[in-house]
Amino acid sequence: MATTYEDIDINQGADIAIELDCVDEDGSVKDLANHSIAAKMKRTYNSTDASDIQAFNAIVQSPAAAGKLTLSLTNAQTSTLRRGRYVYDAELSFVDSDSNTIIERILEGQINVIPQVT
Repeated sequence: MATTYEDIDINQGADIAIELDCVDEDGSVKDLANHSIAAKMKRTYNSTDASDIQAFNAIVQSPAAAGKLTLSLTNAQTSTLRRGRYVYDAELSFVDSDSNTIIERILEGQINVIPQVT
């Protein structure tokens, strides 16, 4: 089950980085070896227009055993976002011992893009 956070504010034209600490159900740090992360934001859940969709730069930090992820956007990426509300989610994936790809949504919520002047 995904964790829902309160709104995230993103300023147009600014760099943003969101660091996530992943833990297992028992509260121990999740080892992210052989895991990958993907995250996107869209104007609406049904958006298909490329100008309304932005993928985050999403990485598993090294060492993977530390359980840390980073979602980021550069200032060039945020400057192209239209002001207003977006929805987002992040999915963690790995291949299990039976060669099945397992995907888990770990984060979801809303983003508010604040316009820039400068």
